[in-house]
Amino acid sequence: MTLDESARTGAQTRNSLGFAKPPAQTRVVAAMSGGVDSSVVAAMLKREGYDVVGVTLQLYDHGAAVNKAGACCAGQDIHDARRVADAAGIPHYVLDYESRFREAVMEDFAETYLAGATPIPCVRCNQTVKFADLKRVAEDLGADCLATGHYVRRVEGARGAELHRAADPSRDQSYFLFATTRGQLSYLRFPLGDLPKTRVRALAAELGVHVAEKPDSQDICFVPQGRYVDVVKKLRPGAVEAGEIVDTEGRVLGEHDGVINYTVGQRRGLGVATGQPLFVVKLDAGRRRVVVGPREALAVSGIALKEVNWIGDEDGGLDGREVLVRVRSTRPPVPATLRASSPAPPGEATARGPQGVSVALHAPEEGVAPGQAAVFYDKSSTRVLGGGWIASTEHSE
Repeated sequence: MTLDESARTGAQTRNSLGFAKPPAQTRVVAAMSGGVDSSVVAAMLKREGYDVVGVTLQLYDHGAAVNKAGACCAGQDIHDARRVADAAGIPHYVLDYESRFREAVMEDFAETYLAGATPIPCVRCNQTVKFADLKRVAEDLGADCLATGHYVRRVEGARGAELHRAADPSRDQSYFLFATTRGQLSYLRFPLGDLPKTRVRALAAELGVHVAEKPDSQDICFVPQGRYVDVVKKLRPGAVEAGEIVDTEGRVLGEHDGVINYTVGQRRGLGVATGQPLFVVKLDAGRRRVVVGPREALAVSGIALKEVNWIGDEDGGLDGREVLVRVRSTRPPVPATLRASSPAPPGEATARGPQGVSVALHAPEEGVAPGQAAVFYDKSSTRVLGGGWIASTEHSE
């Protein structure tokens, strides 16, 4: 048998998760939040014959957030996950991660808002609790991999696992997974990445999953009724201070009762009138100022990033790289050029790329806010190349 024939034979004997052994000999930890997506993953893998262990992390438990519709990882959702596991005949564990979640996600959420930025707690949760802490739990349980219900695709490339956008663009969650490391990606599996949501719900009914019609999560899981200001005030009592609303020239137009009540790009509820539409252009938390201006003042042409994560094939050397960049989860990727501002320390170039990266947008974008993410995509494929947190923006003239 030739080497090529051996490779083809090996590929043919790999199971659906990419392991060269039968499903029954492949242990999978399924992350179960209590929603339809993760429930389908667990039930589907069990039906395929895998040795499935369900794990649910209890992340928070406070007041109205516990039983609100579309939440996860608390109250009714834990009960739903347990019922799904029992019906599928798989062991199920609930682990108390409230302290870790509060430290890594909720505290960061509050600090980011108070600093005048707009956080994305779902990314921090994936980056820390789910893909780091839960991965260690899966490894301790002797699992070959950790499977989640995220709508992204993991593709084996010439140099290892690659992260790609979901087949269904309307469900793609790659923006929220840009911080996934190469080590995590090699261990993770995303069984729903090739499926549309309609097919997943049909599978839920077919598999007898009782949460088949459960609504999707719409808000931040630990924020009751979307009132994030209340959560910040609870986490940081007395930290919210009143200040001035000014125009781009510094002229005082009014007062506000806390920078956290505003986001870049906001138009309604400003409480000031000048005879023309005004938008929040910048939040200056240090001076307790909300800066407003005309719509054209929102246009951004340059973005400086921090905590850049690179999962493309190139080891550093990103300066001048042409990519597509997504600056908000609800927007399509747009053409841009990466600029490296400083080299990575020895030993870190392969894992993270350059320490400082800026993005030069080929056409201005509106409402780009510090605290959000800029996610890089390959120009000619669906591959995710990485991304970083937006530290500051450069407005177009």
